Amino acid sequence: MTETIRFLLNDRIEEVGACDPTLTVLDYLREQKTMIGTKEGCAEGDCGACTVVMAELHEDGLRYRSVNSCIQLLASVDGKQLITVENLQPASDELHPVQQALVDFHGSQCGFCTPGFVMSLFGMYHQDRDKTPDRNAINEALAGNLCRCTGYAPIMRAAEHSLLAGRTDAFSENEAATIRSLVSINHDDMLAFEHKGRLYFSPANIDELCELLSRHPDACMVAGATDVGLWVTKNLQVLPVVIYLGNVRELQEMTMDGDSGMLEIGAGVTYTDAMQTICDLYPGFREVMLRLGGLQVRNAGTIGGNIANGSPIGDSPPGLIAANARLVLRSSSGSRDIALEDFFIAYGKQDLRVGECVEKILLPLPGENTKFSTYKLSKRFDQDISAICGAYSLELDGDRVTALRIAYGGLAATPKRASNCENSLVGGAWDQAAVDRAKQALKQDFEPISDMRASAAYRLSAAQNLLQRFFLESGEPEFPLRLSGQAWSDHAQA
Repeated sequence: MTETIRFLLNDRIEEVGACDPTLTVLDYLREQKTMIGTKEGCAEGDCGACTVVMAELHEDGLRYRSVNSCIQLLASVDGKQLITVENLQPASDELHPVQQALVDFHGSQCGFCTPGFVMSLFGMYHQDRDKTPDRNAINEALAGNLCRCTGYAPIMRAAEHSLLAGRTDAFSENEAATIRSLVSINHDDMLAFEHKGRLYFSPANIDELCELLSRHPDACMVAGATDVGLWVTKNLQVLPVVIYLGNVRELQEMTMDGDSGMLEIGAGVTYTDAMQTICDLYPGFREVMLRLGGLQVRNAGTIGGNIANGSPIGDSPPGLIAANARLVLRSSSGSRDIALEDFFIAYGKQDLRVGECVEKILLPLPGENTKFSTYKLSKRFDQDISAICGAYSLELDGDRVTALRIAYGGLAATPKRASNCENSLVGGAWDQAAVDRAKQALKQDFEPISDMRASAAYRLSAAQNLLQRFFLESGEPEFPLRLSGQAWSDHAQA
């Protein structure tokens, strides 16, 4: 068992003994290391001012990921490299290419958000270095960074100028040395320490995790901390026992099982790692997954975490329910699997027994003729919580509905199927008259609430309108509204 957190802080090995288990990377940098280039804006992972980049061993090299340091727990950086804006300059009289581009294209005004943009661009700089990203890819990478001054245009021009194919910098040139340093500080055993009576554990495998949960059934399990981080920074919660899931090997695995016809997704797989595979199978999932937080959130947040916290407005459960996903739940006494829709019992209550954790999600491979779409409505397009999220999976025989699954988030205390709506359609014609009847059946499935995001009347009307949208699009496999903003613009001009 290891009791000391070890990581590379920029290019130096850092060792931190027992510390507050919920100490954030941002507070560590600013308050303990006086490294104040990284800024605190929202303290909830929304604005991107606190963005840092973490590099970790991956396959035969390094993988660079931007994350929000304001909600990232310091102990989760164990065995990784933490890169901050202070270390990007290769020499005192020289700027990193992304920094120089922001200077040249006037991408900074007040400057508060600029370090976050620099680090997001730096993270992108080290992804697919042999390719030049298009404008859509840059938009997606920067959606988690907010700026009130520039209007974004000069920042976009700086990004396009600096992210040309074949890019290299001091970090890429020194990768071999960085890999050696990371190998030297990595360990295969569990990280565990105590600080003022509070415990932190980072198990290495599923058996260690289940044994810990049997001893500490009330422990707070943390993966990306994109939700738990707010408990700490906003609610000032004190967590007596924290179990970090990011090093549990089995939870990081994603495999295609052809025999069972399932994609098996470990609960600790991040959205960034899962998105391409899921969207290759279900292209209609992309609209929601791209809007699930900014890139920093998707780099840290996990599929299992979004399910396990049981939020009625979690963005992935409606789509997974519509796809008929199942969960494998694991404890020291064994495992069981249940339908995902049965996992959500009531607000804040899930079918998770004492000592259990979500081990994996089983996503069925779609049928050859499956029509699948997800939609999200929120006040802001990017970086906003859903007012309503709808998901639809349809099978047709000619114009007759043979199978249909409809699920919504934001309409009830849990993500929930629209059973009456489905029943009114299955077996009948897929036409406007049937859809009109199904819209009315939605009133029997849900009694929406009113809150700051939307009124009950708006939510119900929006749910009906999303069903109408799915009906209209179901006859158009390449319907342009499913495309990205640039593709939609190109289609409109054609």
